[in-house]
Formats: sequence, structure tokens, C-alpha cells
Amino acid sequence: MPTIRNSVSVWMDELKTYHTLLAMLNAINRKMSKVIDLNETIDLTIDDMSDKIDDSIDKDVSDGEDDNKGSNGSNNGKGVTTRNSMRKSVTNGVTDDHICDKLPANKPKAKKRKRNATNAAQQANGDSSSSTTKAKSDRSGPKKYCKPQYKFSYWLREDHRSPIFGVQFNQHLPDGHNYFATVGNNRVSIYECMNDGTIRLVQCYADTDADESFYTCAWSYDDVTGVPLLAAAGSRGIIRIISNTAQQCIKHYIGHGNAINDLKVSPLDPNLLLSVSKDHTLRLWNIKTDHCVAIFGGVEGHRDEVLSADFHLRGHRIISCGMDHSLKIWSLEKEDIQKAIKESYKFNGSKTNIPFNTMRDHFPLFTTRDIHRNYVDCVRWFGNFVLSKSCENAIVCWKPGKLEDENDIQMPKSYSGDSSSTLVHKFEYKECDIWFMRFSMDSQQKILALGNQSGKVNVWDVDVDDPQIPRSTLLTHPKCTTAVRQTCLNADGSILLCVCDDSTVWRWDRELPGNAAAGVTAAPSVSLNTTANTNAGDPLDPV
Repeated sequence: MPTIRNSVSVWMDELKTYHTLLAMLNAINRKMSKVIDLNETIDLTIDDMSDKIDDSIDKDVSDGEDDNKGSNGSNNGKGVTTRNSMRKSVTNGVTDDHICDKLPANKPKAKKRKRNATNAAQQANGDSSSSTTKAKSDRSGPKKYCKPQYKFSYWLREDHRSPIFGVQFNQHLPDGHNYFATVGNNRVSIYECMNDGTIRLVQCYADTDADESFYTCAWSYDDVTGVPLLAAAGSRGIIRIISNTAQQCIKHYIGHGNAINDLKVSPLDPNLLLSVSKDHTLRLWNIKTDHCVAIFGGVEGHRDEVLSADFHLRGHRIISCGMDHSLKIWSLEKEDIQKAIKESYKFNGSKTNIPFNTMRDHFPLFTTRDIHRNYVDCVRWFGNFVLSKSCENAIVCWKPGKLEDENDIQMPKSYSGDSSSTLVHKFEYKECDIWFMRFSMDSQQKILALGNQSGKVNVWDVDVDDPQIPRSTLLTHPKCTTAVRQTCLNADGSILLCVCDDSTVWRWDRELPGNAAAGVTAAPSVSLNTTANTNAGDPLDPV
């Protein structure tokens, strides 16, 4: 009997398990049936939508046919603008897929929709230009798709065989005079861009110290005579002022305790020169009276090498960046700074035998470390917005402070300790993860250009309403394979220059609509012998 009871108990347990599994299977079947019913409902809904859309398309096509026949009974070569014809229209070389709505896909109806779309396109192809015009007029707020086109014109190689770190056009000359300077090794070279697309060497200077390596240069002019002046600086921390007319170095300034990485001239006063250095500071110089007006740095200044800086177009603020990953905004409107600038024009140290009282500013208006996570090696004002880059394969467009609405483009009067920032857009590119690579813009801030470490150059047209629209053009040449350290655009953006690690200079000319070649033909390269006589007494001797 115990054996029978055990057998019955085991059988009862197995029966309970079987009933439990059966109940679970029934529950799963009920859920699956609901899913199947739901799928059938969705399929039915999609079919209904597709039928309605097909009927609408057929109606559009038939209406177009009726309109054409209503005029004189035939098409007469005139196009009909429907959503499908608008899909086929092209604006600025880009298909306007955004004009029409995206139609839901349904495989059973695909052939019919394709046939209807083909019929509509055939009706519209009678006059494609009119279709494009109508498509543009139907859009709310026309969008500008820009891919600037540049054509290679000329390249040359300087004979010092060292990297060229800086290039700058002289923006103070009248239109049509495209002179520029390059700095590399201990050389400062001045060239002219010719109308035939070539480059002509004008002057070349060499520092008497063979160990000098120039990193940057900036153009200014004498506010009395109008004579162009060129400032250059580099690893020795000495600023050289070169007169093209006198063909020699006429001044030099010593103050920084280490290398100078960038130079900028104020857009309001050609006598105010800004220098940024490896010694963690920025200095403002008056090159007319040879005084150091102000030093920016200290308590809340940069904590590492300062790599780049820029004046606001109004000349009232400076933005700087460096190896400490930070970006800082400094004010020139402070009462003590303004007083120091005015005093620098009046002070005469030879009479009092007392040095000029240089103003020190330890506190920037604004500081942020939230934009980049690596060295910030280039920064430019973009209106009241900022463009900055690091070793992260992106130029970031951002605004100091909060962006209240889409029309909030004004500069805050006071940041009041607010270090918040608003990221607007990223211009992304590839193969540029090394530092000391500089981008540039034309004087009207419509074109943005940056080279990478493999010799390619990205160009964006940023003269658009929507920052999402700009598309880059990639400029390449089979012989340009080393890092492009800096780019430079002339005043109207028609000429783009690039300087590279292999001591080469590259010229690209913009192709204008209706004049693709722009009168420029590819020219052979040359190797310039820019060896200077360094035995003379001048710190910089002309060739």
C-alpha cells in the first residue's frame, strides 16, 4: 500500500504540472491572437491611408491635366507643379526632398504609387525651370544650401624645409591688392597673389638667431602715413615690427616670459596689438608709443599656455583660449583699461624717467570649461557668438550665457558670475586630432575654412539663416599630404591660402556662378630660395 500511495502522489503532482503548463499555453495563445488582431488592424489602417494618398495623387495629376487642357487643350510644354514634381525639382544642386511629405510605405501599393509619381513627373517635365520656381515659391522661408566651390591654382615650397605655422592677408589694403605674409622657421616672407592665379615673392626676412621659430603674424599700418606694418613673433617671445617700405625691422618688444603663440590687431585702433603667450598671459601693446598698456592674467586668468585670442568686431572685448581647456572673455570697457589706453598715447617716459604704469587685469568677465575637453587652440568671434576648436574633430559654435530664444543674439551686458554657455552647432570634419591647427574666416564672416593633418581642407559657407544647413566642401590635391597648419581667406573670400608642415603654400580660387574658371588656370609649382643674409646688423635682414 505505501508503494501505491507514492505512485498516486507522483501521478497527482505530474497532473497538476500538466494543468499548469496547459493554462500557461492557453494564456499565451490568447495574447498572440490579440497581437495578430492588432497587426491586422494596423495593416488595414495603412491600406486605408495608402488608398487615400493614391487617390489624392491621382487627383493632383488629373487636376494638372485638366488645367493644361483648359488653356488650349494640350500641355504646350508647360510643367505642372505637384508634390511629386516638387520632389524632382532641384535647388542649388540639392534635391528638395524636404518640400513634400514623406509617404508611408506599403508594399502592395508600391507599384501604383510609383506609376502615379512617374505620370506626375512626366507632366511636370515639360518645363523644369518653372517647376523649380514654383517649388521655391511654395516653400515657407526659402532655405539656402551652400557648398562653396574652390579650384586649385598654384603652390610653392619655401627652401627652409620647416613647418609654416602662420599666414595672414593684409586686409587693410584697397580691394584687388592681395598681399599676404607667411611665417616659419626664422623666416618672414611677403607675397602677392597675381591675377593670373600665381604667387609672387615680394620680400623675405630672416632673424639673426637661427634658433628662432616664428609662429604667428598680424598686419597693421601707420595711422599717419598709411604704411603697412607687419608684426611677427614666435618661440623667443619677442615681437618684431617690420616696415615693408623701409624693408627692415623697425621695432621690437620684449615682455613675455616665453613663446608667443598668437597676435591680433584691434579692429578699431591699428596701434593696439594683442599678444598671447606660453607664460599664461595676454598683453596689449601700443605700437605707436611702444608701451605695454595692459596684462590680462593672474588670479583668475589662464592656468596654462594661452594658444589663441581674438578681438570682438566692436573692439570692446577679447576672447582667449589655451591648454587649460578654458575660454575667457576680457573687457576693454573697464574704466581703468580705458584710462590706461588713453594714457599710453600721452605718456613720455624720457621726460620723467619712470616706466609706464601697465594696467593688470586678473578677472575676466566670463570663463567656461564646458565647451571642450582638450587643448583649445583656435577661437574667433562670430558676431556675438563664438567659434572655437580643439583636438576633437569639430569647430563648435556657441554663445556665452543662456540662449533665451531664437532671436537672442545680443551680448549680455554683464555675466554676473554666470559661466553657463549654449551650444548652437558643430562643424564636424575628420583627421584633425593634433593641436595648433588654425581655422579662418573672411572679413565678412561668410566663409569658414580649416585644414587637417592629411593635407585636406574643409570649407563651409556659413552665410545662412539655419546653422544646420551649411555643408562643407573638401579640397584635396595629390601632392598636399602633410598637416595644414593654418588657412587664410582674403577680404571677399575669393582666394584661400593654406600653409603646411612641409613648408608649402597652396592657393585656391573660388569659382563664381556663371564664371566657373574665374580666369584662373592651374600653374606649375616653384621652389623659392628665400635664404637671407643674416650677417648684417639688423635683427631681421631683407633678402
